[in-house]
Amino acid sequence: MIFKFVCAIVTRSLFILVSLIGVLRVTWVKDDYKYWLLTILYLPLVIEMIITLKRRKGKDYKWFSPAILLFLISIIPSIWILELHHQQNKSSEPQCKKLDSWENVRNMIYINSTVGNQTLKNVAELVSTSFDQLFTKVCPNDWILALHQVILILVIVGKWLLPIGGGVTRDELSQLLLIFVGTAADILEFTSETLSDVKDNSPQLVYVILGVWTWSMLQFPLHLAVVTSRPQDSCESDGAGEGGGAGGGVPGGSAGGCCGTSLLSRHSTDIWNIVESLFLQDGPFLLVRMAVMTHFDVFHQMLVFFAIKNLLVVLLNLYRLFVICQDFKPSSSSATPVP
Repeated sequence: MIFKFVCAIVTRSLFILVSLIGVLRVTWVKDDYKYWLLTILYLPLVIEMIITLKRRKGKDYKWFSPAILLFLISIIPSIWILELHHQQNKSSEPQCKKLDSWENVRNMIYINSTVGNQTLKNVAELVSTSFDQLFTKVCPNDWILALHQVILILVIVGKWLLPIGGGVTRDELSQLLLIFVGTAADILEFTSETLSDVKDNSPQLVYVILGVWTWSMLQFPLHLAVVTSRPQDSCESDGAGEGGGAGGGVPGGSAGGCCGTSLLSRHSTDIWNIVESLFLQDGPFLLVRMAVMTHFDVFHQMLVFFAIKNLLVVLLNLYRLFVICQDFKPSSSSATPVP
């Protein structure tokens, strides 16, 4: 019990910490303290934590994770502001060091000893100087990319740490985490690759990409692709028993009548996977990449490759849905009792 409480509190604390770093970066970039008002978005997450700890003993929900949704709500506005500011001020940004070598990384971590010796008497000034150096030396694009990466990693780790909700097995949780890893990789590749193709004269494309990115992030609070109630198992077992004792009836006839009434109940996991791919990930990603190539006149080898990949995934999901429907019709019709 205590372990679940600790995991629930630590996870939400990490969510708030990362969101706070995002707000701190926005305030520094914009040089305007009014952006500290973004911290108001943490309040629902705190309220959710109190309610969950009090009523559910820290356990998450089966179909949905409010903590992850509220974390995304608290951090996504900061990402939007940073991305739009970066796209509007690319040409005027100062010189910086990219995190593409160990030497540059070490320079980001360690504070200059001369500055430290001069400011040891003032802790507040030392901390302020450290943050200023960190914010100044790291390129804005690297800062934004790091936030994207941390968000995706924290969503996966956070879901792992959150106490399992009622009805969710460890096997289902492991499947869900593996799906999250693949989804996160696709989303990160989409944002980093597509935003790098934005030209100076197409700011509207940034809004489209960020809108699709925000839409695709809604996959993480939902658990419908893995967690199912499996009503088909009870249908099949009940139907077999009733059919065997009918005496003159068709064996398994009741199973067909029970399970044949709902396609979603028999193939809920497959159908939800298809729906999420078509409407939350590969479908929107394909539309954006096609628009980038046709309307915004951007063309290169990697863009074509990823567009073809999204197209193949969409076609394969449609084919999978067709196969499920075709297999469902004969099974439901053959199980109908003969008069």
